[in-house]
Formats: sequence, structure tokens, C-alpha cells
Amino acid sequence: MIPDHLLPQTALDWYQAGRKVAVAMVVETWGSAPRTAGSWMVIDDSGAMEGSVSGGCVEGAVVAEAQAAITDGQSRLLDYGVSDDNAFAVGLACGGRIRILIDVVGHSMPVSLLMQLAQEHPIAYVADLHSDARATAQPDAFPDRFRFDRSGVEDDDTTYVGIHNPALRMIIVGAVHIAQTLCITARACGFVPIVIDPREAFSSSERFPNTTILSEWPDEAITALAPDPRTAIITLAHDPKLDDPAIITALASDAFYLGCLGSKRTHAKRVARLKSAGLSDSDIAHIHAPVGLNIGSQGPAEIAISIMAEVIQTLRKTP
Repeated sequence: MIPDHLLPQTALDWYQAGRKVAVAMVVETWGSAPRTAGSWMVIDDSGAMEGSVSGGCVEGAVVAEAQAAITDGQSRLLDYGVSDDNAFAVGLACGGRIRILIDVVGHSMPVSLLMQLAQEHPIAYVADLHSDARATAQPDAFPDRFRFDRSGVEDDDTTYVGIHNPALRMIIVGAVHIAQTLCITARACGFVPIVIDPREAFSSSERFPNTTILSEWPDEAITALAPDPRTAIITLAHDPKLDDPAIITALASDAFYLGCLGSKRTHAKRVARLKSAGLSDSDIAHIHAPVGLNIGSQGPAEIAISIMAEVIQTLRKTP
């Protein structure tokens, strides 16, 4: 399955390969809709598709509408609600509703705009739902929407703003057992995991398949990765020689989350070392330790889940 953030590139690749392409976007939902606003599905004239706009059953109807749109070059605004015959198929039997915009690449969706969306930098796709007027916008135009990945329709009920952010990243220091499950969980939640550990016996591709592994010292690797506000950093090595330099480097970065493994007693010793290294109380207060939500987790898998939950809570909650 292609990750959501790569679907604009998929649409562009298909179009540049000579295929006729439409993009279906969830622009607004109410109630129990299974996919959030901003979700994409890419469809070509043969009916091939990537992505999803619902729990699965509405895709057939959307593909048919997309093929019709490709034929006439006209955009479509679809509205499925609980009163429709399709309500159960869409998964909205509990009282939900979903609106889906279909744009045709090269017609209602200009290729130049699609190319911007495919570049994996923060950008918004702005569409007038009552015409084929389309544009892009930078993060400063919709700061809250970018911060929370919140696509949707503006208060005017006319303007759809689709947020396209780069992939979230999770930098994990320490290729330990917890990290193995955390990589799987992070990837399922839309993060790109990166594992850092100079100990080659730990950081093998056999233990971390399909994962970027860096065998450098953590502080050097983190500096090179240049953490941004869409980056979480987790230290799991439980070795001050690895963790402490990583923590100091992480606190100087723009990462939105820094979590450190260890008990309260271990963290107290860590705090003393960090203060000796020149960090202030306000710096140290940014550390989530012991890492993860307190859900009574036992064992590596449950600890990984508690870490993932706290990362998501920190990312999504309103300040």
C-alpha cells in the first residue's frame, strides 16, 4: 500500500506515463465517517486505484464517478449521507456523512499544482467547491491546519484546504527490543522510523527490515538529520554514552517530542548529568520521562504502544 503522503507523486507518475488520472479527496466529514478530510484516492481511466476515501465499500462508486469525470474533464462533488441508499456501503449507518471532491489531472487539477504537491514540502491544495478554481498556499496562510494536519472546508462552506505535509519522522536511538516493535507501530501510524545505534550487533537489517539504520554516534546522526517540527526523537539505548549526547542535541532541535526510556530514579540521575552539562531546568522540562503514557505497560510491545500513544497525543493535542 502506498503511504498517503506519496499519493500525489503516484498521481503525477501515472499522468506522466500517459495515463488519464483523477484524484478523489475527502473534503468534509460528519459523524462516523471512516476516513478523515484530506484522504486521497488516485484513479485512472482503466479503474486502477491507489489510496482510500472510506472504509472500502464506497470506493467502487467513487471509481465509477472518477472514470466519468476523466471522460468529460469535469470535477465532481459527491455527498454521501445516512439517508442515501449507499449509507451502509459507505460505513455511515450510525449517522455520518462524507463529501468527496474529484478533480481530473490536467483539467480541474492543473499539472503544475500537482507537481508542487508531489515535492514533499509543506503546501496546501486550495479548491473552490463551486467552481474549478484551484491554487496552492504556504503554511503561513493556514498555520493551525498545518500544525494539526487538519484538512477541511473553511467557514465560508466554499473553500476546501487540503494539507500536504512531509512525512512524520521518528528517530529512535538504541536498536533494542522495544525499538523493533516501535518501528512497526510508528510506520503503521504514518511515521518514517530511523534507527541510530553504533553497535553493529544491535543495528542489523535482519532485526530492522525496511528501516533506515544509521551506525553513527547519535549526536552526529541527529545533527545530520536536522529534526524539524514533524520529528519525534526517542532514546532507548539505556546507556548514557549514547543517550545523553542524543538528548542534548535533540533539545537544541525543532523536534516536537523527546522521550527517554528509564525509571524515575534513572531519570533523576539523567537530570543531574544534563545539568552538569549545562542544560537548564526549562530545557530538561521538555523531556518526556519515563517515556510513554502510563498505561501499566509490560514488556517491549506494550511499552512501544505507550510510547506511540504519547507521541500522537503530543502531536495532535491543542496547546
